[in-house]
This record gives sequence, C-alpha cells and structure tokens, in this order.
Amino acid sequence: MSSNASRLAWSGAKNWSIDSTDVAANASIDSLQPRFAVEAHIARLFDEERLGEDDDEEGGDHRDQNSGQVEPISLPVALRDEARADLADQAANRHDWIGTVGRPDRSETSGAYRRTADDRVSMTDADASPLRPNRTGTHLGYHDHAVVDGGKARIILTTLVTPAAVQDNQPALDLLWRARFRWKLRPRQVTGDTTYGTVENIVAIEDQDIRAYVPLSKVGQGAGLFGARDFRYDADADVYRCPGETVLRFLSQSDATHRRIDQAPAADCKACALPDYCTTSPRGRRISRSLDEIDLDRVREYHATEPFAKAMRKRKVWVEPLFAEAKEWHGLRRFRLRGAENVNIQAQLIATGQNLKRLLSKHEWGRCPWPCGAVGVVTSAATPVSVGLR
Repeated sequence: MSSNASRLAWSGAKNWSIDSTDVAANASIDSLQPRFAVEAHIARLFDEERLGEDDDEEGGDHRDQNSGQVEPISLPVALRDEARADLADQAANRHDWIGTVGRPDRSETSGAYRRTADDRVSMTDADASPLRPNRTGTHLGYHDHAVVDGGKARIILTTLVTPAAVQDNQPALDLLWRARFRWKLRPRQVTGDTTYGTVENIVAIEDQDIRAYVPLSKVGQGAGLFGARDFRYDADADVYRCPGETVLRFLSQSDATHRRIDQAPAADCKACALPDYCTTSPRGRRISRSLDEIDLDRVREYHATEPFAKAMRKRKVWVEPLFAEAKEWHGLRRFRLRGAENVNIQAQLIATGQNLKRLLSKHEWGRCPWPCGAVGVVTSAATPVSVGLR
C-alpha cells in the first residue's frame, strides 16, 4: 500500500475490522493424492535421477532392455514405519506457518481429528487445500484475510492469503500487529466474527488496551442445561455456587489449557431439585473456566452496548462488501496463480487497486460509475486528457 493510502486511513484508523473470504484455487479436487505417497514419490524421483547419472557415467542404461522405455514408477501408498518417521522428522524442521506465507505446520498433531489436507495434497497446487462444500461440491482454495480501516475510506491495511486448512483465528494477531507496526497506528477497537473470539486472541487484544468487539462461541453448552455463566463466583471464598446454591470446590488446574475445573459433591447433586437442568453425571456437576475469565467477562459486557452493535452493523455493510467488490470486479473469485507466494502477490495487487480507487475518489479525480477500465475522458484544447478511477 502507498503512503498516501496510509494518510487517508488516519481519519478512521481507530476502528478496525478483520475478516476473511474463500477464494478458489487454480487446481482441481481430482488432483489430490496421498501426501506421504507424493513426498515419497518425489524423493524416489531424485534417487532415480541420481542413479541415472551414475549409470551414464559408467556407460550403463537404466531403460528396459526389451522395450527401450523407462519403467513406470508406482506411488508407494503404504509406507514402512521407518519411512514415515523420516518424513515426520523432515516436517518437524519446517518454520511456523506465518513465516512461510501461511503454510500450516503439520508437525503438530491435533489429536484424533485429521483434516483432509493433513493426508492428501494437490499435485497441481501443493499449498491449496479443500474448502467447505458449496453448491458445486468441495473444491480446492485459499482464505484471503484482510484488516480494514473502519472509517468511511475503508482502506485495506494489510492482507494475507493462507491455505483453507488454516483456521481464521490463527493469523489474526499477526495481521493486527503487522498493520500497527507498518502504518504506526493504534486502533481503539477491533471487530470480528465468532471465529476470531478465541481466548488467546481476546486476551492479547485486551492487554493492548484495545476493545475486542467479537461474539464469543457457545460451543460446549448443552441445550436446556445451565452453562458456566449461570454459576456465580465468590471471590472471597474462591468457590463457585450453582443456581441451587451448592458450592463447587476447586478440583484441578491445567497450565496447558489455562483452565481450572470445579466440581460439586455428588451427594449434593443427587439431592438437588434441578438435576434435569444441570447434569445427570453420578460424579456431580463440573464446570471448566478459563483463567482469563476477567477479560472474557469484559468482552461479554461489550455485547450489551450500542458501540458494539454499531460496530457489527458497520462490519456487514462496509467490510464484507470489499470482498464482494474484489470478486465481482477484480477477479478474486478464483486465483489465476498457484502457490502460496504467488497467490499472496495477486491478493496484494487487488487490495492495492481497491485502495487506489478510494484514494482517487477522495481527491475527486473523476466520478466514474464503472468499477474499473476506462472512465470519462474530457478533452479540450486548453486542458490535457484527465483520467480518474472511482
């Protein structure tokens, strides 16, 4: 982005919004192959090439003596434990995903859950991964993330393209701090949808004295049951009390998950008059609370304020249409290039073009109704040709 675009963003740089959109990759879903098989096949090709050079030096020939053709190489789908461990060691040496323009680090396991991109890779575009199904079915693509100035100028402060396998909340902090450092700006608030409302993101944003205007997820709360918010915390006694006034005692704390667990006595839960609304476990009701609950409670208080409601409304009519504009007028529906580095270049060029249009409109360099291309040209003998973009 140019320095002029930065100066234009100053007027509304206090309110930022972060969002992402799906962009199709220039590759077919049929190009997916087993990931370990592809990596092993590539390694085998280099081995065949090296052996071929050795044979040429010795005057030998690695072609089939009967047909004179090179023998086909089959993909070894089933790998030995030694080969799989060697490939895992190679993956462990990769950089973090943001350091390599959005490639996820597959050396970290995520339990029993396995994504398609963890096991299969496209032979056409290795960085593309399957997107969520749409009306035409599953296809390969990327996520285009953007941080947008919430003022009337709607300047795109920074953008990043990641594989679709990368969740939206992962690059959020890196994008925000990058925009702050690059443009020397300090926002008053950051607006995002529920996918950005992770504890890590909220705590980091609130610690910088920036209001995190994001809805919090309600995952894990059963329908018709008391949630963790229904339990009252007694700071003096350091205990929780359920809606039936039963005291939940501290049970354990995990530094890995940064959460604490409290549990009510099983005998009290059996004698309670509200078991159908709380729990049916014979061990008694347990609640898991984040150690950063103070920051989460502060964000929950934002939800009842008019500035929060206004920020969410502005996000829908000012930020999301930027992606629609890029797809409808600037070719962002499907990337023409392949690879993480190349698609990032294309997304940066599109965002720069959108910023330039707003910069020219700010300085009244033309009032053309068309999104791009030729605009009104006024010629006269006294003045040169003037061309402006909306």
